[in-house]
Amino acid sequence: MATYLGTHGSKIQNYTTNPDNPNQGEVWYNETANTIRFEGATTAGSWSTQNSMNVARQTLAGSGSSTAALAFGGVGGGPTNELQNVTELWNGTNWTAVNVLNTARGYLGGTGTSTSTLAFGGNVSPNRQTELWNGTNWSNVNDLQAARQQMGSAGVDNTSALCIGGAPYPSNSRLTEEWNGTNWAETGDLNTARAALGGAGTKTAALAFGGDTGGPNVNNVEKWNGSNWTTVTALNTARDQLAGTGTYEAALAFGGDLGPPGTSADVELYNGTNWAEQANLSAGRRSLAGSTSGGTSSGLAFGGEGPPLSAATDQWTGAGSPLTKTVTTD
Repeated sequence: MATYLGTHGSKIQNYTTNPDNPNQGEVWYNETANTIRFEGATTAGSWSTQNSMNVARQTLAGSGSSTAALAFGGVGGGPTNELQNVTELWNGTNWTAVNVLNTARGYLGGTGTSTSTLAFGGNVSPNRQTELWNGTNWSNVNDLQAARQQMGSAGVDNTSALCIGGAPYPSNSRLTEEWNGTNWAETGDLNTARAALGGAGTKTAALAFGGDTGGPNVNNVEKWNGSNWTTVTALNTARDQLAGTGTYEAALAFGGDLGPPGTSADVELYNGTNWAEQANLSAGRRSLAGSTSGGTSSGLAFGGEGPPLSAATDQWTGAGSPLTKTVTTD
């Protein structure tokens, strides 16, 4: 049996097969294959700049994935920063204008896929309005129970969604509502009332993070189990007007407003337990939107304000598999 020494002079561990879960930096000798193998670092996630939207805007909403997304509503696109009903469809390469919302609005909530989306609330009176996208057109459906804007959103399509918190002036809200495909119903309250927060997940398993409580921005994070909200590990950076994508166990939080310091390009990844800093967006911006096919392997960030108003699109590619090296011995 061969004996090999590591860089510190200690004997390399012998195995008859490669270990199932090697540690980063581990070196071992495979007796059966007669190879020395090294388990390297995992490749980091990164953002790449993609083709911009046709209309620059902030406080818009988004749905879908990194290859098939929908951007709708918002504020901007003209000299007076008017409310927008513009809807654009992303095909993985370009944005194309499609049929518009029935009601122009910004600060709205949205969730779903590029062919099955729900848009709700916003800074339009009465701001309980809900619209359903079927892949071709928007149609008006039953309103939210409570009028509000700047809420968090979670859901998988236009039949199942969660509306979280928001700003029913003059105070921020703890209220959560569930959409069952036909109606909204009030359910368990957040522990911390807030607006301009991020959301991720589904109607029965969601995250709410960051936001504005009427004072300093918060880094507070809560997890939804279908019945109750529980406080979990906080974001590293407190902020509001951020975007969120993913699931309640694998989420991205990106962009936002830091208060007096200005807008943020900061990105954090949640692994179900903790938040970790990731590669930044191409530029700091608040009131942007995002989409993902679920988890943190891919995603899209679009629109927002730096200032100025932005039409930028950034695509996220998550961390890859560990880099490995195998050497056949004599």
